[in-house]
Amino acid sequence: MKPVRSLAQHLANFAIQTPDAPALIAGGKTWSSRRLLAEASHRAEQIASTSAPYMLQGSALELAFHAYACSVKNRVFWPVHRNIPDQGALPAPDTALIISTSGSEGQPKAVMLSHGNLDAAAIAANQRLPLGPGDCWLACLPLYHIGGQSILWRCAEAGATVLLHDGFDAALVASDFAGRTVTHISLVPAMLALLLDAGIKPPASLRHAMIGGAALSKALFERASRAGWPLNPSYGMSESAAQIATWTPADGPWQEGLVGRALGDNELAISDDGRIRLRGPQRMTGYLAAGGLDQGAWLTTGDLGKIDQHGRLTVTGRADDMLISAGCNVHPLQVESCLAACPGIRDIAVTGLPDSTWGDLVVALVVGSATTDEVINWSKARLPSAAQPRRIVHLTKLPRTPGGKLERSALRQLAAGVKP
Repeated sequence: MKPVRSLAQHLANFAIQTPDAPALIAGGKTWSSRRLLAEASHRAEQIASTSAPYMLQGSALELAFHAYACSVKNRVFWPVHRNIPDQGALPAPDTALIISTSGSEGQPKAVMLSHGNLDAAAIAANQRLPLGPGDCWLACLPLYHIGGQSILWRCAEAGATVLLHDGFDAALVASDFAGRTVTHISLVPAMLALLLDAGIKPPASLRHAMIGGAALSKALFERASRAGWPLNPSYGMSESAAQIATWTPADGPWQEGLVGRALGDNELAISDDGRIRLRGPQRMTGYLAAGGLDQGAWLTTGDLGKIDQHGRLTVTGRADDMLISAGCNVHPLQVESCLAACPGIRDIAVTGLPDSTWGDLVVALVVGSATTDEVINWSKARLPSAAQPRRIVHLTKLPRTPGGKLERSALRQLAAGVKP
């Protein structure tokens, strides 16, 4: 078993082995492994030594520099994108990173991740989607989310290059596809859809397009696959140090919700009520405010799923999103998956409103040119009666977190005609 290394130790390793190899590219500038380590060490001198986390808002480049610098200083790093209340607690020993959850269903939680969690996640990810020296990961996910921070760890562990964007810009992605040798990219489905809408094709060098953060519809998967995108639908969360399951073609034909087998030495299981459970080296040490773990070191998530006889996980939705329409369980993801294939729909979300007749009135929030009648007729031909939307709301865009997740509470307000 490999010894656990910090982000700084991985960077220092390649600063010795390949000192002039590019480690970070951002804003047209390049930092070699040696130069990036020197920059991180210089910034570390300006950081106080304390057990309190180093909390920072800033650009992607500033967050990246301070991730490396805090690792050099051996201080817990907590990247944030907005002011959050003081948690009133010190992180557990060996905590390397604190990540705030998306808060798509309420108040964000502060997730503590150890060096062991993050190192195991990087090693496992680099085995599943092979990454090594000379490779380049285009990072356009926010660095205050685990999806962005994990790219820093993967590339440092592998000696690969981080091509850092300050947020997602389709034109800039296209430019770097044309001018650089990009081998890996992480996207949420909404980003993938925007690239397809813009007619941006993947470069010949691209081997892996990891898709996560939200459900990938069959219609979008098929559209992107036809355009040549090498897709790898994934499942993970802050609490699992990013991806913990990822589909590859070796898992067989892709079906909606399929995210493949667990990475590395991690284990996945399904609870009696259908929730996904996980344990292993990537499972968080806990929440900063304490709690989060079950007996036997399992973490029970709020996601629903099933595991087949080959150990492949299929995610079927969120447990707390379930609607009861006409006495029947209806999951929004089931309806969203159907409507995503309707001609004229570019983005779709489904929620429910209390109703004396239906229990939960199924409401579809539609982005695109599809008319109300077209959406209703499409659903009538393909969905059971209880799952068919009874109200259609047309929007110019859906409320999503920076990580691509639908803000379900805002959806309910929009469905009720209230501006969130």
